[in-house]
Amino acid sequence: MYRIDTLRETRRMSTQDLLLSIEEAVDRGETAFEIAASGQHDIGGPLWNREGKTLRFHVTNPGQRVGSMCLDNTEILVDGPAPADVGWLNAGGRIAVRGDAGDTAGHCAAAGVIYIGGRAGVRSGSLMKHDPLYDPPELWVLKSVGSFSFEFMGGGKAVVCGYGCEDLSSVLGERPCVGMVGGVVYVRGAFSEDFVDDLAVSGLDEADRAFLDKGMGPFLSAIGKPELRAALTDWSRWKKIHPLAFGECPHKRERLSVKAFRTGEWVRGGIFSDVCDDDFTVNATVAHGDYRLRVPSWDNAAYAAPCEFNCPASIPTQRRYNLLRAGKAEEAYRLVLDYTPFPGSVCGGVCPNPCMEGCTRGSIDQAVRIGPLGRCSIDVTVPGPAEGTGRRIAVLGGGVAGLNAAWRLVRRGHEVTVYEADDRMGGKLEQVIPRARLPHEILEKELKRIEDMGVRFVTGYRVDAEAFQRIREANDAVIVATGGHVPRVFPWPGHERIVAGIDFLKAINRGDRPKLGKRVIVIGCGNAGMDAAAGAYAMGAETVTCIDVQKPAAFAHEIAHIEALGGKLVWPVMTKEITEDGLVTADGTLIPGDTVIITIGESPDVSYLPESVKKFRDWVVPGPDMSLLDGVFAAGDVIRPGRLVDAIGAGRRAADAADAYVRGLPYVPVEKKLVPAGQLGRAYFERCRQCDLPDANQDFNRCISCGTCRDCRMCYESCPEQAIRREDLPDGSFRYVSDPERCIGCGVCAGVCPCGIWTMRPNAPLG
Repeated sequence: MYRIDTLRETRRMSTQDLLLSIEEAVDRGETAFEIAASGQHDIGGPLWNREGKTLRFHVTNPGQRVGSMCLDNTEILVDGPAPADVGWLNAGGRIAVRGDAGDTAGHCAAAGVIYIGGRAGVRSGSLMKHDPLYDPPELWVLKSVGSFSFEFMGGGKAVVCGYGCEDLSSVLGERPCVGMVGGVVYVRGAFSEDFVDDLAVSGLDEADRAFLDKGMGPFLSAIGKPELRAALTDWSRWKKIHPLAFGECPHKRERLSVKAFRTGEWVRGGIFSDVCDDDFTVNATVAHGDYRLRVPSWDNAAYAAPCEFNCPASIPTQRRYNLLRAGKAEEAYRLVLDYTPFPGSVCGGVCPNPCMEGCTRGSIDQAVRIGPLGRCSIDVTVPGPAEGTGRRIAVLGGGVAGLNAAWRLVRRGHEVTVYEADDRMGGKLEQVIPRARLPHEILEKELKRIEDMGVRFVTGYRVDAEAFQRIREANDAVIVATGGHVPRVFPWPGHERIVAGIDFLKAINRGDRPKLGKRVIVIGCGNAGMDAAAGAYAMGAETVTCIDVQKPAAFAHEIAHIEALGGKLVWPVMTKEITEDGLVTADGTLIPGDTVIITIGESPDVSYLPESVKKFRDWVVPGPDMSLLDGVFAAGDVIRPGRLVDAIGAGRRAADAADAYVRGLPYVPVEKKLVPAGQLGRAYFERCRQCDLPDANQDFNRCISCGTCRDCRMCYESCPEQAIRREDLPDGSFRYVSDPERCIGCGVCAGVCPCGIWTMRPNAPLG
């Protein structure tokens, strides 16, 4: 028995990975499977053994389409219920569900047997058919079926036992057997015969009883209910429904036009209403121009890709990869510098890469390698502004938020000066992030790029209220981005013994060797806590214990690094007091330690700002245009604690607001709209194994280019009316245009576009 458990702790195996695992196991000769599923689709087919052996599946908690396209010599037992499309397109399998089944059980079945040990949903048995070369398909249901079941049935045999459904007015739901032209439905229990028009309802003949008697035993055994045989074999309670032969209908109705049927016979809220909301207007079958029902719109870059949407800096990586695909590597590497001067140190270094977490490609195999792509831009330069504006803008704080704002402003022609209290620029990149995580030479290159662009650096300048006023008077605008450097320490008894993590890490980066004991306790299990733990080991600690009140928030690889060094992570732990022997928890347990380091965040020192500035606790509260005062704007950790990539985005917004202010223009924040997931064509992209992943700057073919045209010409090649043309524009770009005189509004362009560019919209009414 080959067992597959699809849940490992909190990680769920994807449907594609599960199906590939099953296929590989079948190829190896496995024939018996125990599948502990967690909602994966399509379990059980189509598969076959090379030697003709029977494949057997025992499945729990499957997703939709269990046994879909199931082949002969396949047996599936579902322990419990199953959702929609059980045995969809069954081609010979024996499928048993020991519980309820969802909608469309047995839909389009052409062979094989399906047993349902409970109820089946709407449209079950619909479109069943029978190839005379094979035995007819069978669908057995212990209880009842939902509405519209057995519609358009063309062959096969269905058995609805109605067991335990005595309180139902119809075990067949509403409007069953619509359009039924073949096959037979055996029913035990109540149902209305009002729907019968060209169908016959009768008792059982000898052949019917023989069929049911022969099949009842295997059915009840398969669903684990053999004791019900006596109750279900009283044939006097059964009826048979089958279509009348041509010419046998008791009366002929006048043939209705489509319009008459839709306006007079269509049931509002009835058949097809879940997929079609009929407005009862009659349109020509094919129309062009103004008379089309829908018109296509080429919405290139109208939406943000998930990578761009999830990036606080709004870096459009899909555009970078499109440029690489077009062979414009230098242009692709420069593009990121329009958003940040830190592509290597932040994007390609310490950033957790939320862009990759949101990447659509991640739902196929692995996210596109966006983070490492930033390293390709470390040595890239961009030209300075063509001319200056004469406006002077001061930035308080030489961290990521302030420098990002300065970079953006100087490139727009403003004179920018950055004032930094430390003797080196870079903020926490320079002062706190361990050199092992961020090589110093990368940061120095990127700082030099900012300075070479024309930003004036003033270091060792601590701003107080008087200095703030002088700077404000000497400049046309000021950006406050002094960050958060005041460590948060709770007033536990003995808190004066605690070492602030930010001060400890700053000392290490300065080249000092801060003294600490052999046994170190770190309060806080975020990334800063892991940095402090690594620093403690580097400074000679023998044991490090990291504690937190909740599950550690640090990256998995950071935690693994500390554990590899010998560190322990313990949670949940509530601190009661700090003593000379270590840390005492709320339950009285002593965690031995000589040094206690705390890394639970920092708050800003904005005491230099006027009292009129609105605040929430220690943080400032800017207006919608990022302003604190007239001409004074805020960015980064002075507003709220965040990641370094959040600081990039905040610096960009503050720069845009300050730029608009000095130019006398209104500030209009940029709103991002996420490309609808349903418009993206994952099916067009072949799965790639991790060992085959290319380098980051060669990963453009795996990028789906969500929301941005990748110029694949699929729409151009697929349009049945040849209504689409590609146009080259003077600036070197391109666009696709749909000719309204040729277009019929069919939507093929939107359907084949893998990037979600074409959108079908209702045509404007005439008149």
